[in-house]
Amino acid sequence: MIIREALEKRELETLSPYATMSSNSKGRVRPEELCDIRPCFQRDRDRILYSKSFRRLKDKTQVFLTPDGDHYRTRMTHTLEVAQNARTIARALRLNEDLTEAIALAHDLGHTPFGHAGERALSNVCPLGFKHNEQSLRTVEILEKNGKGLNLTWEVRDGILNHELDLMPATLEGKIVRLSDKIAYIHHDMDDAIRGRILSESDVPESICKVVGRSIHEWLDTFIHDIVENSYGENDIKMSEEVGEAMLNLRKFMFSHVYTNPVAKSEEGKAVDLVRTLYEYYLKHEDLFPMYLLRLIENGEPKERITCDYVASMTDRFAIARYQDLFIPKSWSVY
Repeated sequence: MIIREALEKRELETLSPYATMSSNSKGRVRPEELCDIRPCFQRDRDRILYSKSFRRLKDKTQVFLTPDGDHYRTRMTHTLEVAQNARTIARALRLNEDLTEAIALAHDLGHTPFGHAGERALSNVCPLGFKHNEQSLRTVEILEKNGKGLNLTWEVRDGILNHELDLMPATLEGKIVRLSDKIAYIHHDMDDAIRGRILSESDVPESICKVVGRSIHEWLDTFIHDIVENSYGENDIKMSEEVGEAMLNLRKFMFSHVYTNPVAKSEEGKAVDLVRTLYEYYLKHEDLFPMYLLRLIENGEPKERITCDYVASMTDRFAIARYQDLFIPKSWSVY
């Protein structure tokens, strides 16, 4: 008996008729022999978890650059919180948890060092533009495994690309991640802002608190319950109009009071300059690229795109170290 087939049968028997079944996946770009134990989305989840780009998330900024404290979120802890929120919703709605978790774990793999500051720097300096959701897809399709990519299923790749609020995934599982991403960063970025003494929960407007609650924990509970209650038994993932509007207003509040706060973002200008300088340097020194990136250039990929690939893959720590090696004078001594 092949265990995978039994698990696929269990999906058909127990999941919602609106769930994305592993046995009905649109498949991979490069056909592969099926695993005898794992359904395809579980296999994708494992590939993402073991990838180098996933491990690098632990040293990439979420909101606060080089915070003085061990409990501020990184891009990896953000990713894990998105995955947890998404799995909770998917399980309650009897949707495919493996697919949901795979999309959640991979949705930010293309993020630059220094968070959105690095993304803006590359977008401004590269004539081809730069968006982290597109880079996340490029990472799993092309860059991982030294240019071979992870060869993920169509459904996972669709969810990765379309996790932004102005886009819409094709699966309900992807739609869960799209909302879970926003819920996660509203929740944990406020928690970090409170820890950094930038804001307190009492600063949130009363019109929002009346709908979502007066603490970050109440917010999270309200958002998740609202999605489950309004999506149960439906072929869609949605929030009530009142809670959805409150979430968007809370997001606007976070942008004006946290994401553009001069205290939280005091080092951001330096990060933008650093990323831009590294891009301009490596654009002229392609000989320093890893071999797999040089092969992509030989195969016709624009040098500007490959330079973005290299700089975007860096962790905060590695980017700072490369900048210091290239542009900061070293002490001179004679032995």
